[in-house]
Amino acid sequence: MNTPDRSGLERDIAQLIIDTLSLEHLAVDDIAADQPLFGQGLGLDSVDALELALALQTTYGLKIASDSKDARRHFETVRSLALYVESQGHHA
Repeated sequence: MNTPDRSGLERDIAQLIIDTLSLEHLAVDDIAADQPLFGQGLGLDSVDALELALALQTTYGLKIASDSKDARRHFETVRSLALYVESQGHHA
């Protein structure tokens, strides 16, 4: 399921999600770039979101305000997270 248009950053973020949230039963290619991360998608919850935000801050040096109205939008999919990381000028 490795899609050729998938960026390296999207793959890195999918791996970060797997590593951070101990989802070893998943492979990077099991998480589609446009799959919702919460709810009916990957099924992450608010605790997962906090852990993932901390991992993103550590890995990419991002500052993510938990009360930001945009935070929910950035955390919708792997692709939206990759776009956010790129927009902040941070790359792996």
